[in-house]
Amino acid sequence: MNLKPLLLAASALTLPLGLAACGKAPETAAVQPAAGTEIGIVPASMDKSVAPGDDFYGFTNGGWMKSTEIPADRSSVGAFYVADQVREKNSRELFDSILKSNPDAGTNEGRIANYYNAYLNTAAIDKAGMAPAKADLDAIAAIADKKALSAAIGGTLRADVDPLNATNFQTDNLFGIFVTQGLNTPGETLPYILQGGIGMPEREYYLSADPKMTALRDKYKAYVQTVMQAAGNPDPAGAATRILALETKIAQAHVSREESEDFSKAAKVWTRAELEKNSPGIDWTALLDAAQLGSAPKFQAYHSAAIPRLAALVGSEPLDAWKDWLAFHTLNQQANVLPAAIRDASFAFNGTALQGTPQQRPRDVQALNATSNALQDAVGKAYVDKYFPASAKAEVQQMVDRIKEAFAKRVQALDWMAPSTKEEALKKVKSIVVGVGYPDTWRDYGALTITADNAYANQKAASLAEYRHQIAKIGKPMDRSEWWMPPQLVNAVNLPVQNALNFPAAILVRPFFDPKADAAYNYGAIGSVIGHEISHSFDNNGALFDSTGALRNWWTPQDFSRFQQAGAALAKQYDAYEPLPGLHVNGKLTLGENIADVAGLAAAYQAYHDSLGGKPAPTIDGFTADQRFFIAYGQAWATKMREETLRGRIATDGHAPGQYRALTVRNLDPWYGAFDVKPGQKLYLKPEERVKVW
Repeated sequence: MNLKPLLLAASALTLPLGLAACGKAPETAAVQPAAGTEIGIVPASMDKSVAPGDDFYGFTNGGWMKSTEIPADRSSVGAFYVADQVREKNSRELFDSILKSNPDAGTNEGRIANYYNAYLNTAAIDKAGMAPAKADLDAIAAIADKKALSAAIGGTLRADVDPLNATNFQTDNLFGIFVTQGLNTPGETLPYILQGGIGMPEREYYLSADPKMTALRDKYKAYVQTVMQAAGNPDPAGAATRILALETKIAQAHVSREESEDFSKAAKVWTRAELEKNSPGIDWTALLDAAQLGSAPKFQAYHSAAIPRLAALVGSEPLDAWKDWLAFHTLNQQANVLPAAIRDASFAFNGTALQGTPQQRPRDVQALNATSNALQDAVGKAYVDKYFPASAKAEVQQMVDRIKEAFAKRVQALDWMAPSTKEEALKKVKSIVVGVGYPDTWRDYGALTITADNAYANQKAASLAEYRHQIAKIGKPMDRSEWWMPPQLVNAVNLPVQNALNFPAAILVRPFFDPKADAAYNYGAIGSVIGHEISHSFDNNGALFDSTGALRNWWTPQDFSRFQQAGAALAKQYDAYEPLPGLHVNGKLTLGENIADVAGLAAAYQAYHDSLGGKPAPTIDGFTADQRFFIAYGQAWATKMREETLRGRIATDGHAPGQYRALTVRNLDPWYGAFDVKPGQKLYLKPEERVKVW
C-alpha cells in the first residue's frame, strides 16, 4: 500500500530508493540542474512541441527522456532519483562526521561506524572466505531427520515480508513472518505466516513457458551452482539441479500474485492446533520453537492454501534436497558479505540477468545503504536531527490536513452513495493517523552488538534483532503510531490495519516538495503523494477495512457494486497500455495503486483550490496554476527502465510503470480544461468514460 515497496540499496542486488516508478540514476545537468538551483517545475524536462492531449507524459518529460541515459550501475532512472540523491548526499555527509568522531562501540553512532566499516572492508571479507558461514553450513550438514529439518527451517524465519503495507511477499525462507493486528482480530496482534522458499521473484519465473523465463531459469541454476561450489559442495551441479527442482515444486505450491493481494482470501486465523492439523508434514513444534513462536496461540494464515502444500513438501521431498536448499539460501541471503566469487555471481544474476544492470554500485555506497537498512532508527534519528527542519514538517502537515478535508468533502458530495456507507467512509478518513517526517519514538539498539570486523555476523545479528523486535509485539495492543518506514527513505505508505499514513523525511524534498515553489507545484507533486496514500484507505483492498483497521464490509451491496464497476473500468483502461510489443500493463494487479492515483490526484487538486481561499490562482512563467499542478504531477513520474526491469515490473509489481501513472490525468475533468484537450486527441476520454472512484 505504498508508492513503491523499496528499501535502501544495501547491495547492488536491490533497487535504490523510490516511489513506484523506479530505481533511479543521475540526470543530465541540461535536464535537471544542480540541486537547489531550480524552483517548481523544470521547463527543460518538457517537450512543448508535443500536444498534452496526445502524449501528456511526452509533453511533461520529453526533454528529460531524450537527454537522460541510465548509468551502468542502475536498472532504471527517474524523477524519484533526484530526491534520493539528496538523501544519499546527506547520508554520506552524516556518516563521514560519525566516522571521524571515533564513537564508542556501545552507542548508536558506534554501531553505525562498525557496521559500515565491516561492510566496506571487502579485503577482510575475501580473506575470511567461507569461515564466517562455517557454523551455519555445519549445522545444516548435521541435519539427520525431518524434526531437525523443521527446526532448521524455523530458525531461519525472519520478519522479512509485509503483505499489507508494502505488498512485499518474497522471502528465501520457506515461510515469511509479519506481525501486526490480525485482519479479523481487532485489537489483537498476531504473527502472519506467508508462503516463501524461492530465490527468484515470483512463481511465474519457475512455471512460465515464456522463452525469457526459461532462459532466466538456466541462469539461476548456474548461479546456484556457483554458490554451492564456493560452499565446498562435492557435487555443485547436482545440488543446483536438486535445488531448482525443489523450488519449482515450491513455486507450484504458491498462490498467484493476484491472490496474494486479495485480503479477503488472507483473512483466516488458525489456532496452533489448527495449524498442525491443516498442514501435516512439518514438525510444527520443532519449527515454532526454533522460530521463537512456540507460545503463540494463533496465527494469521495469510496464504492458507499454500501453507499446507509447503508443509507437505517438507514431509515428502528428500532430506538431502532440503539440506542443499537450506545451504544455498543461507548463502544467497548473505551474498553481499561473502567473498567476491559469490558477490559477483549474485550480482550477475540478481542485478544483470533479472534487472539488466551492467555494473555494481560502488562498495562505499552499498555500505552506506546497508547500514541504513540494518540500523534504520539509529541512522534515521541522526538524519532528521540534522536534515529535516521543523518548518518543512509543519508545512507538509498543513497540506495533509487540507487534503484529508478535501477527500472528506468529495465523499460527502457523492450522490450515489448511501448515507450508511458515507458515514463509515467519513469516519475512516477523519480518523486516519498521519506521521510526517519521523516517528515519535525510536528503536533501542542496546542489545545489538555490532563489530568492526565481521560483516557476515553483523548482517545476521541485525536481521535477528529486527525479528525479535517484531515478534515481541505478539499478543499486545496494536500501536497505531508505529512507523513501517525509516525517515531516510524516499517513499510513503498507507497502513490499513492501523488506519495510518507515514511520510518519511527523505521524500519531503524536490521534486516532491519545494518550500520555495508555489502552492500549485507542491500540491501537484507532494500533494498527489499525500492524496495517493489517503486514497489507499479506499482502494479495492483498503475499502474493505473500517476505521478501526478491522477487515469488515461496511458497504451496502449497491454501493459496493458501483465501486467495483468503477474499478473494472479503470483496470480495463490500464490493460490497454502496452510498454513493449505484446507486453501489457496488468490492470487488475495494479488496480489498487491506480485507484489511489486517481482519487489522490483529485483530492490534491481540490485541496489546492481550497487553499486559495477564493483568491485567483496566479499564472507563472506562462503556465496557469492548473497547468503547473498537472505538469508537476507528470514530472514526478519521469521514468526510464531497462527492458529486463520493465518486464519484471509488469510481471510482479502492483504499481504500473511511471509513464502510465502520469496518464492518471485523463480521468480528471480539470485536466481537459487546463490544456484544451479535445475529442480526437489520443488521450481524450469522453466524460462518461473518465473513471471517478471517489
